[in-house]
Amino acid sequence: MSSPTTKMKETSAITPSQKFEGHADTVLGIVHPPDGQRIITCSLDGSLRVWDLESGKQIGEDWRDGESAVKTIALSPDGKKVVCGSLDGAVRLWDIDTCKIISKWTGHTRVVGSVCWSRDGRRVLSGSSDGTTRQWDVENGETVLELMETGHAQVWAVDYLPDMTLIATGGLDGPSTSTIDGKKEYSIKIWDAKTGMLVATLKGHIHPVCCLVWTADGKTLISGSYDSSIRTWDATKWEQTSVLEHTLPVSAIAISPNGCILASASFDKTARLWNLNNGQPISSPLQHSERVNYVSFSADGKLLATGCWDKNAYTWDVATIVKEAGLDELLSDLQADATRHPRPPAYRAPQGFFDEVPLDRCQFSAQSRTHSSAPSGSTFLGRLFHRSPSDVHDTSLSSPLGWVRNLLKPRRQSGEQIELQGRSQAVVKVPCAPGQRVCSFFFIILLHLISCREMRVRERNRKRNHHAPRLLL
Repeated sequence: MSSPTTKMKETSAITPSQKFEGHADTVLGIVHPPDGQRIITCSLDGSLRVWDLESGKQIGEDWRDGESAVKTIALSPDGKKVVCGSLDGAVRLWDIDTCKIISKWTGHTRVVGSVCWSRDGRRVLSGSSDGTTRQWDVENGETVLELMETGHAQVWAVDYLPDMTLIATGGLDGPSTSTIDGKKEYSIKIWDAKTGMLVATLKGHIHPVCCLVWTADGKTLISGSYDSSIRTWDATKWEQTSVLEHTLPVSAIAISPNGCILASASFDKTARLWNLNNGQPISSPLQHSERVNYVSFSADGKLLATGCWDKNAYTWDVATIVKEAGLDELLSDLQADATRHPRPPAYRAPQGFFDEVPLDRCQFSAQSRTHSSAPSGSTFLGRLFHRSPSDVHDTSLSSPLGWVRNLLKPRRQSGEQIELQGRSQAVVKVPCAPGQRVCSFFFIILLHLISCREMRVRERNRKRNHHAPRLLL
């Protein structure tokens, strides 16, 4: 859809709940430790600072490692570390409890303007103005994947798909970028996180892409650009689905933990809250004195922090703003989400799970593959009793019966090209009647119980044979 027509309940002028003063230069990033009592900011003044949410006062001394400006910051999934990108091209890892630097990773030759964590906390992704993207091993600081030929002259935004199989990048594209109607196109690139192969290119923005975020289910990618637009993309088809608009460049976007609210920051001196269900603004804009550089939700989603060009950070009471707009339903699940860090996917049955469809219409959406030697986990029974390391972090396992669906889906072999049309949908569609689904479920449980019993019997026999007296010839 195009820019939405504003249909919202009239709200009075919205003021921040707290102001955080102290930085000597603009605030470019903010994270919320899981205790809910502090925020950590990064700034062009080269420092990280910890603030008390209630009083607005700084806690302890500045965190510094040299004088290089800090451009970006991201909180680890366990809430114990932050990673930062700096003007000197280095990526630094900090311990929140000790306020000390853990390690410094070098490899980029220009400013690092975007960093993000993988969901399992074992990888960090960085994008740089040198035109490259690097994937770092957190434990040893080594580069495990480097995207050299990204097609971007400068990489301004990077983000992992929640299941960590794909990487999205955006930024200032090179001179070879095609044009439409005399205007240059700026693309978003989708990459295979393991092989570094290009999967898709999304075109639509007419100025550099500066921020990217995936929805928790991985079905939608949202981008913000210097063309003043926010665009949503269907990741099952790689097609643009809607456009939201500011009046000046969009600098940052963030999604609330329950996935219902989008926050955006802009050079038009405002931050905005959007209803992701219909693309409508929730309230009047959150006004600032200067351009807004960053937005970040608290772990419970009830607080929004903004970083501003005026050298200050601010917090805003999202729960009150949403309630005054008469949209209480957008706060659903926030209390439950507050106990999780980070927020796993919502517990929902797959679409069509309870549909009444005959069994003979069950079908596979991916082509079956045959191999002369099937590896462990490549067959149905193999997947029933075997879990690969990637399964540990498979987001499909978070939903009830998600593990059953995971058993049925074909596994993509290393280096295999991703199917664009089916990557976010369940690979196996089983639109069976409820009774048939329940029977299948209990059949799998029965197989599992039989297997466990056989394993116990085998173990007892092994121990009995081990202790049995041996004849000496």
